[in-house]
Amino acid sequence: MNVLAYLIPMALFLGTLGLTAFIWALKSGQFDDLDGAASRILFDDEDETPKKR
Repeated sequence: MNVLAYLIPMALFLGTLGLTAFIWALKSGQFDDLDGAASRILFDDEDETPKKR
């Protein structure tokens, strides 16, 4: 039972740390443009030139 005295505060601390990191990511705009990154891979860059050998 003494182990619970260490595990419960540690779990609460890690949960709070994870929630804080998630809220920080939301406020910094990490999840703003989900469709842009997914469709960006489908288009070629126009400014690339083929390499000559």
